[in-house]
This record gives sequence, C-alpha cells and structure tokens, in this order.
Amino acid sequence: MDDPAFWHRLQFAFTIVYHYLFPQLTMGLGPIIVFWKWRALRTGDARYADAARFFTRIFGINFAVGVLTGIPMEFQLGTNWSAFSRYAGGVVGQTLAMEGMFAFFLESAFVATLVFGESRLSPRQHFLSAVAVAVGSWLSGYFIITANAFMQHPVGYAIGSDGTLQLSDFWAFLLNPWAVKQYAHNMTAALVTGSFVVAAVGAFYALRGAHPAQSRLYLRTGVALGLVSALVVAFPTGDLQAKMVAKHQPVALAAMEGRFDSGPQAEITVIGQPNVRTHRLDNPIRIPGALSFLAYGTFHAEVRGLESFPEDTWPTNIELLYYAFHVMAGLGTIFIGLMGLSALLLFLDRLQTFRPLLWALMMAFPFPFIATTAGWMTAELGRQPWLVYNLFRTAHGFSPKVSSGNTIFTLIGFAGLYFLLGVLYLFMVGREIAHGPAAPHASEPSAGEGSHAG
Repeated sequence: MDDPAFWHRLQFAFTIVYHYLFPQLTMGLGPIIVFWKWRALRTGDARYADAARFFTRIFGINFAVGVLTGIPMEFQLGTNWSAFSRYAGGVVGQTLAMEGMFAFFLESAFVATLVFGESRLSPRQHFLSAVAVAVGSWLSGYFIITANAFMQHPVGYAIGSDGTLQLSDFWAFLLNPWAVKQYAHNMTAALVTGSFVVAAVGAFYALRGAHPAQSRLYLRTGVALGLVSALVVAFPTGDLQAKMVAKHQPVALAAMEGRFDSGPQAEITVIGQPNVRTHRLDNPIRIPGALSFLAYGTFHAEVRGLESFPEDTWPTNIELLYYAFHVMAGLGTIFIGLMGLSALLLFLDRLQTFRPLLWALMMAFPFPFIATTAGWMTAELGRQPWLVYNLFRTAHGFSPKVSSGNTIFTLIGFAGLYFLLGVLYLFMVGREIAHGPAAPHASEPSAGEGSHAG
C-alpha cells in the first residue's frame, strides 16, 4: 500500500465527501427560508415566520460546520496536489478565488444578521438578509462547479510556454456548457436534500403530536418542493448531464453502465454486477434500447462499450463507479415515488395522520445525502484516470515529496476531528429539533404578530 497517489486521493475524497454533507443542506434550505419569510411579509401569518426562524437556527449550525470542514480542502490543493496546482492553477484558481472573494464573503457577511439580527432589523431588512445568504450560497456553488466542470470538460484555456494551463477566454471558461448543466443538476439535488430534511422534521413532529401547525407547514412545503425537485433532478437536468457525458466522456458512460461491448439499441442495466476481469456483466436485468435513447435521443443509436477504448483510458475503479451511479439513479427513482405518494395523501388531507408514510418520510432524510455523495463519486470516478480530462493524468498531479506515511497520519487526524465535529453537530441540531419552533406567540395565524415576527 505504499502508493502516495492512492492515499492523497483517499484523503481528499474523505474530506470533500464529509464537507459536502453541509453545503448541500445550506443551499437547499436557503430558498425555503426565503420563501417562508416572503410569505410572512405578504400574509402576516406567524407560522411562516416561526418556520423561517426555526430552520434559520439549523442553517446557522450547518453553515458553521461547513466552513470548518471546507477550509482544509483549500490547503490540500497545495499540500497534497501541488503538481496539479502548478499545472492548472492559472485556470481553476480564477473561480476558486471568486468563490472566496465574492460568494463566500456575501454569504458569511449576512449569515450573522440572519441568525442573530431579527430583533435589530425590520422585517423587510431581515428578509433581504435571507435573500443575500441564499444568493451567496448558490453563487458559491456555481463558482466551485465551474472549477470542477473545467476538469471534466476543459474550455477557454491555452497551454503556456512552460507547459502549464493559462486562461485564454474567461467567458468561455465561466459559461462552460458542462458547468451550466452540472450546476442545474447539482442545485436541484440540493433542493431535494433541503426538502427531505424539512419534511422529515414535519413527520417527526406529526408522529409525536407536537407543534401541529408547524408540522403541517413543514410537510406541505417539504413534500411539494421535494416532488418537484426530485422530478427535475431526473428530467431535464439529469438527462442533460447524461447527454454531456455521452458526448464528451463516452468511456465513462460505458463504465457507468458496465457496458463492455459496442452496438445499437443499447440497454440500461437495472441490476447486475460488473466483472471487469472477464469483461462482462453478471446476472443483468436490462431495459432494451433505453441507454441509446437517453444518451443520444434515439433507440437505434450505437453506444460504444469499454472494449472500443484503450484500456489505459478506462476509469480506474469501474466497479465503484458502476455502483455509485446505480445507487444515485435508484435513490432518485425512489424519491419520486415517495414524494409522489406523499403529495397524493397531502392533497387528500390524510398525510398528517397516515403514520406508515410519516415514518417513511422521517427515516428517508439521510438518503438524499447518500444520493448526492454517489452522484459526485460518479462524476469524479468517471473522469479518471484524468485530473483534467484528456490533458493531465491523476497519477501526475499529487505532491511527490509528501510521503504515504504523512498522508495517512493526517487522514487519521481528519477522521478523528471530523468524528468529534459530527457528534457536536448532531447534538446541536438534535437539541434544536427537540426544543422545537418555540414561537413566542400562538401557532395559529395572527396578522399583527406575524408582521412583527417577519
């Protein structure tokens, strides 16, 4: 196991997977809080103000932990991936710097006023603080995704005299078609995460018979947004992202489906186990023609298999890539079914009392986190063996002077610190949920009180 590249990759994978558990929730909750505060301003209904106030506290905890876990990744680009930083820093450094200078500063400047400033600001000013925080978090997401999209589909660059990449067309880089489609897919997935968390809290209160007005509001908002966003994650955003992969990374598409042979009317694999050694898929259950249609818009399109590509360009872990993709796609399908059934019972005014589905909603909240993690694993594993697709290999990007021992030592340190941080986070969020909305006034609508609380 004395392979420095493996340990550098494992450490970065661990820190970024752990970190992204938190930004996806802040990006998902931000628009929901804005919506509730807008409704409180428009209607004077205190329930919306109470809901926004309660989830703002959870947002604040989540934001703080997200910042703490995000800082090490910035340093890792220099400490663990110095060769990559020298090679591509002239391009990807642009949006990483913009994320810090503009988006993160905007979000962090207003998050304190959102969490602590309600009593010092007018309702309209506090609403604008919520808008600024949500815009900052979503803008931050775009800058980070633009940097990642360049690694997936490099555009707007030139190769300098020293062999490193330089930015030649800023707008082509910033408006990379891969970035636009990936951003739409990613941010809609963040809304799925936020809506599932809101619905889970509503289901928890409904099962306990606590905070009935707030519980109904959480269920209504979480289920409605959850259904819409789960559908949009699948189509059109997921469909557009799949077509980008088919066009620009066909070897990744083949690995994602465990497809070794080329041919028309390509099947989508529902279940199967990739056997890379024998170049086949064991025990497959397939839908004929579906992959050809989804990738190229016609059932008769030919989809290339792995055997049509040089083996040194295959993704380096086909099995993990295959399972990550299928976990993501499978959970996405389950999300649509769960939220569709919940929306039906919500329409029939039976969701609040149908305990089996309330239990399902409450227990489902971790699965969007798993799905987004699997989705990012699909994107990153599919890009391998390249750090910058078709330009710079992962094996050439790590810091050669940082030994495996040093990397393992810091990985153990991160694991220990993040475990303690995770326990503290769960305690603080659990305490807020146990405490409840704690409105200073009745849960029923009250125009005067709602206007004051907005």
